[in-house]
Amino acid sequence: MSQPVFVRTFLSLAVLGLPVTVLAEADHSHHQHADSLALPPRVITAVQQDSPLTIITNPKQARQPIPASDAADYLKTIPGFSAVRGGGSNSDPVLRGMFGSRLKLLTNGGEMLGACPSRMDAPSSYIAPQNFDQLTVIKGPQSVAWGPGASAGTIRFDRLPESFDEPGSRLDASVVAGSNTRRDMQMDGAIGSRDGYLRLSGNRSRSGDYQDGNGDRVPSRWNKWNTDLALGWTPDDDTLLELSVGAGDGEARYAGRGMDGSQFERESLGLRFEKQFQGGALQELEARVYYNYADHVMDNYSLRTPSTTGMMAGPMATNVDRRTLGARLASTWVWDDVELLAGADAQRNTHRTRSGMGVDTYENASWMKDAAFSQIGVFSELTWTLQEDQRLIGGLRLDQHHVEDFRATVSGGMMGMPAPNPTAGDTRRETLPAAFVRLEEDLSSLPATAYVGLGHVQRFPDYWELFSPRQAVGAVNAFDGIDPERTTQLDVGLQYKREGLEAWVSGYAGMVDDFILFDYTGMGGISSAENIDAHIMGAEAGIALDVTDNWQTETSLAWAWGRNRSDGEALPQMPPLEARFNLTYARDNWSAGALWRVVAAQSRTADGKGNVTSKDFGDAAGFGVLSLNAAYRFSTEVTGSVGVDNLLDKAYAEHLNLAGNGSFGFPAETRINEPGRTLWAKLDFSF
Repeated sequence: MSQPVFVRTFLSLAVLGLPVTVLAEADHSHHQHADSLALPPRVITAVQQDSPLTIITNPKQARQPIPASDAADYLKTIPGFSAVRGGGSNSDPVLRGMFGSRLKLLTNGGEMLGACPSRMDAPSSYIAPQNFDQLTVIKGPQSVAWGPGASAGTIRFDRLPESFDEPGSRLDASVVAGSNTRRDMQMDGAIGSRDGYLRLSGNRSRSGDYQDGNGDRVPSRWNKWNTDLALGWTPDDDTLLELSVGAGDGEARYAGRGMDGSQFERESLGLRFEKQFQGGALQELEARVYYNYADHVMDNYSLRTPSTTGMMAGPMATNVDRRTLGARLASTWVWDDVELLAGADAQRNTHRTRSGMGVDTYENASWMKDAAFSQIGVFSELTWTLQEDQRLIGGLRLDQHHVEDFRATVSGGMMGMPAPNPTAGDTRRETLPAAFVRLEEDLSSLPATAYVGLGHVQRFPDYWELFSPRQAVGAVNAFDGIDPERTTQLDVGLQYKREGLEAWVSGYAGMVDDFILFDYTGMGGISSAENIDAHIMGAEAGIALDVTDNWQTETSLAWAWGRNRSDGEALPQMPPLEARFNLTYARDNWSAGALWRVVAAQSRTADGKGNVTSKDFGDAAGFGVLSLNAAYRFSTEVTGSVGVDNLLDKAYAEHLNLAGNGSFGFPAETRINEPGRTLWAKLDFSF
């Protein structure tokens, strides 16, 4: 895992050079706030919803469990989110039981798509949350402005533009140390003036294998790094032109997979333009172009000893990559009580693969392109203030999708021997709509906002659904037979806020026609895909109460339910009921807190059915985990936080789980346990 020369050079300059200028007086906009420095430091244990269906938070804040190593790890602190787990890093996020491309996951407005056919390198695995300034989550099909197919929700990790009133600089950094040789370093610095800025952010995260609550070692170590450079030009207060470039790499091993990830190489390039207008209807113009490249290697010899028997006997490796090029243009218009966001976006991505038997023999193999996707869409979102306390929000989008199948052969039968591809050279084209409408009203009798929204999304199947299944029900293969999903969902809720008390509740119910389901119950357990019809529903709620000036309690609850109405059984891979209870004492420069996470048993399962990553395999037991944390602000520049996760060293496993498959001695269809008692400490520096 070698870092490019330019990456090492810039990291060295940032660490050694930026502190020299931090003494310069500067007013930089979004990285420090005087109000937050006046409050006691806290460890975040659950991110609460702060407006209808929308959550905005700072992913740099200390949080529990131990600071996140990937995006899915951080998203689990938000009620309604869970993750497909297999030990260690690189989980796959799930929102309200919905998985994969039903979640639109963006970084700086662009998509970083993984390449592994089994999502070993899920898009979330390329994201280091602490390298971003803002996380925005929109639950449900209640936005059309950020790309197609977001039937479950939209997730955005963004770096905000720098702002300097005079020449100066800033430097934010953190270090983490914890059990299982966990060691993290993160740095985010900038220099600039009113005319522009140079920003560099980077991190390195590593951990060894962890021990579960029984004291058993779970293969789960990882070592990863990321670095990103942004150069911004601000010729006036209303104009921004920013060029960004980034790179990263890593490795991770898994107790529940037959191979490990020995390379997660990332290359990113972006250009964005923003222009504010004073006077007139046109308020803002925004344009983005981005390029993301993922080069992923999975093998059974770099991080483990290859088996000598079975289908995985001897060293072998597969190398996959994906290039994604995209663009977005949007404009904001305001007329009296109406605000309109309108624009267009487009994307093209291509996928290739190569493999080899023996150590690193894949490097001499030829690349084979198997798929190419393209999409172009137009969208508009309108906010109409009907009255001072009433808003009507709606959106429309239309997308044209095109996909080509370049595979000459496909794996066939139980032994996976190559067979001619019946759809070689074929193309598919679809034009799909999406729309939503939501009414929000500030209640006169309560300091609360009520809302009701209805959304409809037609989602084109993604790479994992068209190219990963070995078979498709009623068709020659998934490329030929899998139809787009059609989701219609009702969202309702209430957001309450007064001094010392915040509370919210949201509920949803929907129908998903042609839901894409994976089935592993056939001969040999090979994967097949089919379209079924489903019902989904669920709810989330949260409350934060200031009991006294120093004591605060927070509680959140999340429940998701799904039914396969085509087969009359449960919809698989649904997370169980989960509750979080947090009690915090805070005063002056310190705080201390306790987090009790309680998860119910899950008995509504559909054995052998699931998604491209995981499947149901029996009921899951419930559990409760108690954790403690504390934070102390040594000065305006230095804050420390410590924590003990799973204080009672409980042995437990999540329901959504990759499960053992015989690797490392874990029996097939045995859930991989989570870490036992884990100690950690974090220091944050800001200059």
